[in-house]
Amino acid sequence: MRRFLLALALCLAGADGASAQAYPSRPVTMLVPFPPGGITDIIGRIVAEGMRGMLGQTVVVENVAGAGGTIGVTRLERAAPDGYTIGIGQWTSHVGGGAMYSLPFDLHKDLQPIALLSAGPLWIIGRKTLPASNLKELIAWIKATPKVTAATIGVGSGAHLCLLDFEKHTGTNLVIVPYRGAAPAMQDLLAGQIDLFCPEAGQTLPQYRAGSVKAFAVLTEKRWFAAPEVPTIAEAGVPGLLFPFWHGLWAPKGIPPEVLAKLDAAVQAALADPATRKRFTDLGHEVVPREQQTPAGLAAYYQAQTDKWWPIIKAANLKAQ
Repeated sequence: MRRFLLALALCLAGADGASAQAYPSRPVTMLVPFPPGGITDIIGRIVAEGMRGMLGQTVVVENVAGAGGTIGVTRLERAAPDGYTIGIGQWTSHVGGGAMYSLPFDLHKDLQPIALLSAGPLWIIGRKTLPASNLKELIAWIKATPKVTAATIGVGSGAHLCLLDFEKHTGTNLVIVPYRGAAPAMQDLLAGQIDLFCPEAGQTLPQYRAGSVKAFAVLTEKRWFAAPEVPTIAEAGVPGLLFPFWHGLWAPKGIPPEVLAKLDAAVQAALADPATRKRFTDLGHEVVPREQQTPAGLAAYYQAQTDKWWPIIKAANLKAQ
């Protein structure tokens, strides 16, 4: 009997080990907390496709939009920590949404970072008929002109905080006009019905290249490769106003270390693929440095982002609507 029990225990241990090494034995779901067709959805699908080779399984993208991305993030936090549900996020879902919405969990403690993925700039653009030709002239024009309008795509969004921080750094006052999304805001900017906008740059690059809008500065430390003639915000005369638009990948807390290691390796393989990098470049995004493509890299970057922006959002008394 003793030998039988020992043999049974060894068999069960072997089965457990085989089960752990079998991950993934079925498709993995990537939750995107925004609607299809936006920059986060596109980035997520590129990464999902790139992870497939290393995992040997399809990564299925599922859009779970609403409440500034927090509905999808909450769905991720409640998923089983088995590696079969992961989620992409960005500034709006994990910084803006985390500060304004009362979530039943802790974004830092209850989600497991996997990797920081990409970064692209926000930039300050205006209707093509604005009299200013550079940022210094723009600031002077705003101060001399009553009721300069600026579009935002939701309270607490990156586009909104960009404008609030711009006002703070320049001593200006804007009439901030809310829109339901970037598309209608851009339509009004092109039609001359709104003066300024601070969107994710890659999605508005075609309009800039066509001469339909003016670009005054990118909110990054270095010039943007897709429009190198546009100065950085510091070069334009407003140092300290930095706002890179980044994307990261998370899993539910408690995921087994060996499963996290496989996901980490799959993401790194995807980001190292020249085809993936080319597609990011076409969107105006860059793959982040190698040291940030890790769970620790994303954790550190995300902590720095919330340390910077959560006090600003709360001081502005921004509330979810």
